[in-house]
Amino acid sequence: MSRPIAIAPIPSTATPVAAPVPLWRAWWWLLGLTLLWDWGGADLAVMQAIGSPEGFALRHQWLLSRVLHDAVRQLAVLFYGLVWLWAAWPARRTCGPAVLWRLPRRERLAVAVLVTLSLLAVNLIKNASQTSCPWDLQVFGGPAQYVSHWTPGVADGGSGRCFPGGHASSAYAFLALSLPWLMPPADCPRARAPGWRWLGFLMVAGLVAGGVQTVRGAHYPSHTLWTLVICAGVSLAGWKWMAHPRRAARVPL
Repeated sequence: MSRPIAIAPIPSTATPVAAPVPLWRAWWWLLGLTLLWDWGGADLAVMQAIGSPEGFALRHQWLLSRVLHDAVRQLAVLFYGLVWLWAAWPARRTCGPAVLWRLPRRERLAVAVLVTLSLLAVNLIKNASQTSCPWDLQVFGGPAQYVSHWTPGVADGGSGRCFPGGHASSAYAFLALSLPWLMPPADCPRARAPGWRWLGFLMVAGLVAGGVQTVRGAHYPSHTLWTLVICAGVSLAGWKWMAHPRRAARVPL
């Protein structure tokens, strides 16, 4: 009797399903660290180390004010337009490889909507805030008294509308760009590398944008941290809701 012929298994070409990235856990840690920084009262100490009774020496420095503030803000507006153009690009009916232009249309639209909601959230809070910028404080030559942004309804004598950091949102509002790879739909596993690259780039860009404004005297460090908390929270919560299988199925690819 002849022995049965052993057939070697055919290697699978499917993308391996990785364990979910614990982004929500990271967000809770970020929230906790931001609260600790805030309650520690380190904001004013940092600004006093940078500024003086005459103000902030780097407030009008050309590289910081014209390039890393004005030009970066203009680039962010241009990039926002490109995100919506990308979202409206003709639909793809496949998960495709892990490249930006092959994402399903519903995911691209979700990213664009979340970027918009992140920007709106920061600006709505900012417009309602009575917290003035550090360069408006009397200790730095301005008219305002220091009042924590945790005391709503109490004016500090300045122009207000300085909390959270708007310039940092030029990068942090785009955090949703990383989520199609770091939190892909269950039926569409993808390599994480593009998501980590987007996340790393946007985190560094937001840190630089917020740091520029701190050095210039426009924002406390906590303003940048809260911008990150707000934008990340909007992106994660919105993506979890939009990417739910039942809701996603109602939106054509």
